[in-house]
Amino acid sequence: MRQIPDMLAAHLEGDATTTCHAWRLTRPDGMVMGFTDHDRDLLFDGTIFAAMTGFADGSEVESGLGLGADAAEVIGAFCADVITRADLTAGRYDGALVETFLVNWQSPDEHVLRSTRELGEVRSGPDAFHAELRSLAARLDRPGGRVYSRSCDAELGDGRCRVDLDSLAYTASGAVSDVFADDVFGVSGLEGYEDGWFRQGKIRFSSGPLEGISFLVAEHDDVDGGARITLWSPPSARPEPGDGFTIVAGCDKRRETCRDRFANILNFQGFPFMPGSDFAYGYADGETEHDARPLIT
Repeated sequence: MRQIPDMLAAHLEGDATTTCHAWRLTRPDGMVMGFTDHDRDLLFDGTIFAAMTGFADGSEVESGLGLGADAAEVIGAFCADVITRADLTAGRYDGALVETFLVNWQSPDEHVLRSTRELGEVRSGPDAFHAELRSLAARLDRPGGRVYSRSCDAELGDGRCRVDLDSLAYTASGAVSDVFADDVFGVSGLEGYEDGWFRQGKIRFSSGPLEGISFLVAEHDDVDGGARITLWSPPSARPEPGDGFTIVAGCDKRRETCRDRFANILNFQGFPFMPGSDFAYGYADGETEHDARPLIT
């Protein structure tokens, strides 16, 4: 049961109320923004909620008992200039946390948290954005667990892999030197790394229009005077010469790569000796010689 502060409860029981709604949005990168449908800025919980920047319209929000994943769509959400089309397209708001408050605007310290939701799909329209707000219970709908496979299912550098990505052998910094296409550009700073070392790795820009955004690397090729990076998909904006970045070596999840490139075979999370379908569907016969040698190598 939601606990309403005594002062706010007394106010709501009065003949006239002075309440409004406020929303606090926290992006995955830690940036916090506040919005309210009131005509004055509000300040509480250490956040400034900008006036007249709340939800312009939206569908009814339904909540039920239990862990059912409910959702609501908001139309024309967050009219503030701080939220740009470029940032939305770049994915800076994917998975952002949205807290909804009921506030007494005459005394903003009298407020109650009504819901906490996660920003889901965001679609761009001609005049407004359509944003889906998912309940936190929606996280329980995501597939979990592990799959038995010959390849490793760990993420390079995570708690199961344990490769130290702070090592200069696996992480490098550089800058964009030339731009050939939205997803193909020349870089400096990767001298000394063999061709393909960063293939299937990740690159994160530290400056420029893509600052703070990470992308998967499709190809890393040595070229005269530097290296060329190709991304798996075109970014929302074209990188510019001089943009800084940090890039992490790639891993193709094979046992040989884990052993030879990362010297990490003890932490390999795949099952390289798992029988294939041809062996699983095989059968005993009278011609095969059985001399105690392993059948799976």
